[in-house]
Amino acid sequence: MNSNSFITRRLQRNLAWFAVAFCLLVVVFGAFVRLSNAGLSCPDWPTCYGKLTWPVHGHEIDAANAAFPERAVESHKAWREQVHRFLAGGLILTTFGLTVLAWLRRRELPGIAPVLIGASVLIVFQALLGMWTVTWKLKPIVVMAHLMGGLSTFCLLAYVALRLSFDGLGRADTRALRRMVVAGLVLVALQIALGGWTSANYAALSCGMDFPTCAGQWWPATDFREAFVLWRGIGVSYEGGVLDADARAAIQLTHRIGAVVVFGHLLGVIVAAWRRRLVGWALALLAALSVQIALGISNVVFGLPLPVATAHNAGAAVLLLVLLGMLVRLRPATTAPVATC
Repeated sequence: MNSNSFITRRLQRNLAWFAVAFCLLVVVFGAFVRLSNAGLSCPDWPTCYGKLTWPVHGHEIDAANAAFPERAVESHKAWREQVHRFLAGGLILTTFGLTVLAWLRRRELPGIAPVLIGASVLIVFQALLGMWTVTWKLKPIVVMAHLMGGLSTFCLLAYVALRLSFDGLGRADTRALRRMVVAGLVLVALQIALGGWTSANYAALSCGMDFPTCAGQWWPATDFREAFVLWRGIGVSYEGGVLDADARAAIQLTHRIGAVVVFGHLLGVIVAAWRRRLVGWALALLAALSVQIALGISNVVFGLPLPVATAHNAGAAVLLLVLLGMLVRLRPATTAPVATC
């Protein structure tokens, strides 16, 4: 690799990690907005009560309330929604810049540009989902899709950063482990979707503050038919949820069962990685999994405190990052290692 290629790779890697950190910030701040019930604090899009920022002063609040009588101004919430939009706009520009750089250097950095083009397309669709989240008044399928889109963008950016940081081991004895990691990524993604559905339907405390039982029972009354109706009407406000207690309990129980399945599979991945002397990755996955399980249980027993609930979203992203890192390290070797672990 000549010096120019090295500089290009190092610049691309540093920018990629910056984009990963920025995307994580946007995802976690979006979770903070949603969990603090600020998702509809700006009733229009992309402005907030017709302003680039949000109403703060008395005369601005009076004018906003007159123009949008259906939604009284709550400045302490409105800033959260609009700042999230600003951050998302910054992430779009960062991703586009990273994609252009990768395209210009696609010969020196093969395989990177297509992934970033996919991330750029996805992030534009994310902007549409953000708009529909507001205009369709927190429709659960849109809220869940918005979360999944954000984490999918995070995964694409993280994969690029990891590819620029680690080379594949190329070991024949890790093929089975690689398949386990892929299955783990799928299971974690499904569990995140369930978590998003739980949050979007305000079902996080449908079992009360009771764990491991639910409302004092191992299997309370449930309504799975209503719990997983993906498409309902447009024009209805879903703020606070529209499902009854039985449907919400069904969602919460499904999320708990999913957590048990994910926990069991990832424990298998940890053991397999340890046996193949990938000790660093095994310990990283064990730490991320343990923290995430602890955060999930704490959400229930402490009544969904905002810092813990927000951290639970960050924990999901960290789990994905560790699994992606393992996947990159387990791929066939192509060049001299960039880093070791």
